[in-house]
Amino acid sequence: MNYPILQMLALAAEEAQEENLASDLFTKIGISAAIFCGIALVLTVLILVVSKVCKINSDEKLEQVIENLAGANCGGCGCSGCAGFAEKLCKGEATLSDCHVTDAENKQKIAKILGLEIKDEERTVACVMCSGGSNANNLYKYNGIDTCVYEAQLFKGAKMCNDGCLGNGSCLRSCPERAITMDDHVSVIDPDICISCGMCINACPKHLIERIPASAPVYVACSSHCKGKEVTGVCKSGCIACGLCAKNCPSDAIVMENNLPKIDYSKCNGCYTCVAKCPRKVIRRRHSEDK
Repeated sequence: MNYPILQMLALAAEEAQEENLASDLFTKIGISAAIFCGIALVLTVLILVVSKVCKINSDEKLEQVIENLAGANCGGCGCSGCAGFAEKLCKGEATLSDCHVTDAENKQKIAKILGLEIKDEERTVACVMCSGGSNANNLYKYNGIDTCVYEAQLFKGAKMCNDGCLGNGSCLRSCPERAITMDDHVSVIDPDICISCGMCINACPKHLIERIPASAPVYVACSSHCKGKEVTGVCKSGCIACGLCAKNCPSDAIVMENNLPKIDYSKCNGCYTCVAKCPRKVIRRRHSEDK
């Protein structure tokens, strides 16, 4: 017998068997990989579909909120713009009362979109509670950078009154509506232009600007809490806490708090008795057409 031939045939058979085994193994691996890939593909599609649906709902609400905001992008709410404020509203990290620019009608729409409760709010305007300017004595002559912020860093500013307007116009430059002008070195805000964004409030280092109702007939043009004798020594137009405004108000809308008149605008009827009785002309008419 030819043993070498038999051995070659046996070797060839073994190689063929090994090739079949390897082929079966690769086939099984390929099938398994295809199954895993199919499962992964299906899961990926499901995740994309679900995330897309959720994103659409979220984006629709966000876009609707942005559409109903005033669009002033003033930053008075503490956000970089209306889009940032809308995101905070949708996340429950802000309230509609933080925005003083959007009107009541649009706030109601936003509240409905987000399922929020909202109280009726009267429109407000910013007001400078000071009438010092050239009437207020100076402690020194300031020759630095022409902003109130920098001046206030040096002994709280040049004015002897710690609560006096410095008159360098930091509020004026911050106003996006150009509602602020300077009158006798004191900032004056036009209530017809003011949108109550709060930029000037944030810009004033002396905290002399406050919000009051847009319908307010009068305001107190002083922020000093000093007693009368101290005030007369530093300012010709500061409140001396005489209390004549409170004593003569027929509506009891004024009380004295910490040497300053405080007006309850819900009681004030605009009779201007306080304006007439104030010896220092600290209480002033709010609207120019009433003067």
